[in-house]
Amino acid sequence: MELVNRTEISEFFLKGFSGYPALEHLLFPVCSAMYLVTLLGNTAILAVSVLDVRLHTPMYFFLGNLSILDICYTSTFVPLMLVHLLSAQKTISFIGCAVQMCLSLSAGSTECLLLAIMAYDRYLAICWPLRYPVLMSHRLCLFLAGTSWVLCLFKSVTETVIATRLPFCGRQVVSHFTCEILAVLKLACGDTSVSEVFLLVGAILLLPVPLAFICLSYILILATILRVPSAAGRRKAFSTCSAHLAVVMLFYGTVIFMYMKPKSKEARVSDEVFTVLYAVVTPMLNPVIYSLRNTEVKEAARKVWGRSWTSK
Repeated sequence: MELVNRTEISEFFLKGFSGYPALEHLLFPVCSAMYLVTLLGNTAILAVSVLDVRLHTPMYFFLGNLSILDICYTSTFVPLMLVHLLSAQKTISFIGCAVQMCLSLSAGSTECLLLAIMAYDRYLAICWPLRYPVLMSHRLCLFLAGTSWVLCLFKSVTETVIATRLPFCGRQVVSHFTCEILAVLKLACGDTSVSEVFLLVGAILLLPVPLAFICLSYILILATILRVPSAAGRRKAFSTCSAHLAVVMLFYGTVIFMYMKPKSKEARVSDEVFTVLYAVVTPMLNPVIYSLRNTEVKEAARKVWGRSWTSK
């Protein structure tokens, strides 16, 4: 009987903002513009990091990975969400839902680890400047980034497989604008305890643990910066990590607000709007923060832009 119940579901209906057509028409141009800025901004950061040899350093290698992650994360749900905002047919296939769930989980999890790795990179660069090229070698950069991508993909595939093997007993309406795993689990009519345990363990390992590591890294960085005798030296040392610190505060601040705020018994449309904006705005602002707070990125961008116009 469980197999029959499971195979009855061939697609899900993503409820999203289906009850608010005026809001859908408002969100479409806003989210379209932000998605376009996300693609252009992160592609530009990635291109500059590759084309300018001065940026072939561990810091910009990890920044390039962050840009790829932001593009991948938003692309897992924004294009389909934009289609659904203008369409009455807001369905997604069972397989499509599983793929979307897995990729978004993987991208979000990898970003948690990558931000911690970037904090470790800044710690080595500021606290151990003479040994930094040896400590943060190119091989170690590849290992840290590759391990983050592979481990988080494996974790996400495991969580997705466990969730999608549950019986749904014909329940199809997902109260979300994407196949978010907690929203999908609410439709299951079987025991979800195993899936919930996996999600809890993953959330602990990928949210408080990396955040604690980041905080420890910046405490040590701050202690080192305060020992620098000149004010100009302190400003220069802090400027190398200020952009990353801003991105960390933006990422973890919105995550903590989303998951720590009191839960209402009934889903409010304002919460759904905030979730959409959070999911689209954060990846859009990352390249803006790095381009505004980092003189090396701005100089490299001007150099690449000037070179491209000269070649024409």
